[in-house]
Amino acid sequence: MDSSITRDLYRDITDFAHTTPSWVQHLAELWTEAGLLLFGVLFLVAWWRSRTGDLRAIALAVLAPLVTAVGYVAGESLKSLVDEERPCRTVTEAAASLVPCPPTGDWSFPSNHAAIAGAAAVALAIAWPRIAVLTVPMALLMAFSRVFVGVHYPHDVLAGLVIGALVAAVCTAALRRPAQALIGTMRTSGAGVVLWFAGPGPAAPGAARPTEVSHHR
Repeated sequence: MDSSITRDLYRDITDFAHTTPSWVQHLAELWTEAGLLLFGVLFLVAWWRSRTGDLRAIALAVLAPLVTAVGYVAGESLKSLVDEERPCRTVTEAAASLVPCPPTGDWSFPSNHAAIAGAAAVALAIAWPRIAVLTVPMALLMAFSRVFVGVHYPHDVLAGLVIGALVAAVCTAALRRPAQALIGTMRTSGAGVVLWFAGPGPAAPGAARPTEVSHHR
């Protein structure tokens, strides 16, 4: 998979990385990991703001981190089959990576960071469409940062983005209705923790609230 084109592009990007100011390099190093944390915060915000909404809204918000995890598993499964060595180990004519090169056995294709970013960006955009103007650039920057710091080929991050995005979209479409039904049932529960998680929004049509059950008794 490491064709001359992607090797040359990797070399050009890593050479460029070494010409940038040190603060840019440090920011890229930080973003490769901090971006994942920011996606985690956005998952929580999306869930919290959807708690008073309809079943579809909260179902999509709850599914977002779950389908992102599936996207990661899909990428990791493919990585174990391809066994592509990291470019920071094989492209000897390129500039040194800005971060330590992962050990042999931590394969390069596809990029797990990019798969997570692609899945998270799409899942959040489905649950909260307006946030797409933030999540899509975040995912692209995270993918690029993995090449910039020298630990992935460009095709690694491109594949990761596509795999994560497709898995998130397909899994969300497949699981939305079951998730809505489950959330609707949870909103009729008498358990405080369950109600807190599902939110005070409308329950499934025809379902009795705990207060309604008590009243009829």
